[in-house]
Amino acid sequence: MLPSNATGKWAGAMLTLSLLAGCAQTGDTVSSHPKGYPDVQATAAGDATCYQTSTAENHAVAQSTSAARRANGLPGVSPDTALARAAADHACDMAKRGLMTHTGTSTKGPMQRVKAQGYAPRLTAENIAAGPYGQAQVQREWANSSGHAANIMIPQVQDVGIGKAVGSDGRTVFWAAVYGAPR
Repeated sequence: MLPSNATGKWAGAMLTLSLLAGCAQTGDTVSSHPKGYPDVQATAAGDATCYQTSTAENHAVAQSTSAARRANGLPGVSPDTALARAAADHACDMAKRGLMTHTGTSTKGPMQRVKAQGYAPRLTAENIAAGPYGQAQVQREWANSSGHAANIMIPQVQDVGIGKAVGSDGRTVFWAAVYGAPR
């Protein structure tokens, strides 16, 4: 249950999410959310509960992403453990800061994070969310948001991984999905 004063915060975060284009990188080029859309402070910074997502969770995001892509004439994707680790690490970083952002504490975008996990990318893209959402719901929200769906539909994408963490308030779930195309 959300406190009564949190309704606006959740609504604002979701509105911002709906309008953000996500983050895509090729080489050293970063395309993050459009100017004028700031990062979202979703909860207070502090101790977070961080997870490495399970094989089942990563297969579920690959199945959902593949279904959406096939419906649009694109090939499906495979779950990738390196992308899942990068996504989980970024979700944890966001949760510790209480900040929904594509910029990491020590990274400027998903390209650096996936390289640190041993993935050799040609292209990366990232969708993020923060709120009281389970995995199925956040995947639906991304699919219904034009900017987030655009990341899912990048033709070259072959792999996906998802990560989650819970913020210091014990209820705000931070999500990151990383999409990749290897070299």
